[in-house]
Amino acid sequence: MESSLKIGSAQLGPISLAESRYDVVKRLLALLYKAHSFGVKFIVFPELALTTFFPRYWMTNQVDVDRYFETKMPNEVTQPLFDAAKKLGIGFYLGFAELSEEDNRIRRFNTSILVGPDGKIIGKYRKIHLPGHSEKRDDVPFQHLEKRYFEVGNLGFGTWPVFGTRVGMAICNDRRWPETYRVMALRGARVVVLGFNTPTENINHDEPLHLRMFHHRLVMQAAAYQNGMWIVATAKAGYEDGFHLHGGSCIISPTGEIVSQSTTEDDEVIVYDCNLKLGDYILNSVFNFKKHRRIEHYGPITSQTGVDDLIDVSSKL
Repeated sequence: MESSLKIGSAQLGPISLAESRYDVVKRLLALLYKAHSFGVKFIVFPELALTTFFPRYWMTNQVDVDRYFETKMPNEVTQPLFDAAKKLGIGFYLGFAELSEEDNRIRRFNTSILVGPDGKIIGKYRKIHLPGHSEKRDDVPFQHLEKRYFEVGNLGFGTWPVFGTRVGMAICNDRRWPETYRVMALRGARVVVLGFNTPTENINHDEPLHLRMFHHRLVMQAAAYQNGMWIVATAKAGYEDGFHLHGGSCIISPTGEIVSQSTTEDDEVIVYDCNLKLGDYILNSVFNFKKHRRIEHYGPITSQTGVDDLIDVSSKL
């Protein structure tokens, strides 16, 4: 295992409905070259990095929905990004809406890919924890229709050996669920990367921005420490045609500390030289999984989804 890896988080400012994928890729390329000037070897782009956050819009014509999806990766529009990454020897994470034909039907996923420094796709992840709703709501200022436009991911939480370590991927709402990180940690991940598009306004209840940002960081800082891993989270931020996404791109060390974070809601690169051995002392002591985990008592984690499924254990007390 390598001792260090310089990672960049490449935050994107807003993408309007009128902005073409070609224009977006030009922005991604500019961020890639900027990261290269900083000595970055691995760069993390946001969730749904090629388009506006379209799940905020109610659409009934499937053709209108599918224009936001990619049927091939790389494709004509994104190939320059792959070519530049290969030329510079930089790997990257990229989120996009994926349309594929599987099991004799069309399927749609919120997807991310892991690309190596040779410009080739190493791994793919499909978002598992889809937030929002599937039917139109007239009581909210915008929609959050990920449950309508995407299927639940079917690839599980994979990890891949690359960049001298083992990397796992997640997307947006996945970051809030502790199981996300623990499964990947048990599969050897020492770095987890993710992109997100998070609305500033919570349509289900009032929640001030400072609390949204606190929770955004809290879940990842706790997970980084509890799993002895680096976490790199990259936002798409700012006002997209009047709808605000909060920023908060950051790089978090295995100690749970934020070591680098964005300062704007625009296109921005933040960088940190990550010591890949930093989490060793954590995984060899307080979170030594083999020594301390008690899986015989963790059954409810996989046998029930909510409190409504609670099994009566009072007779055992």
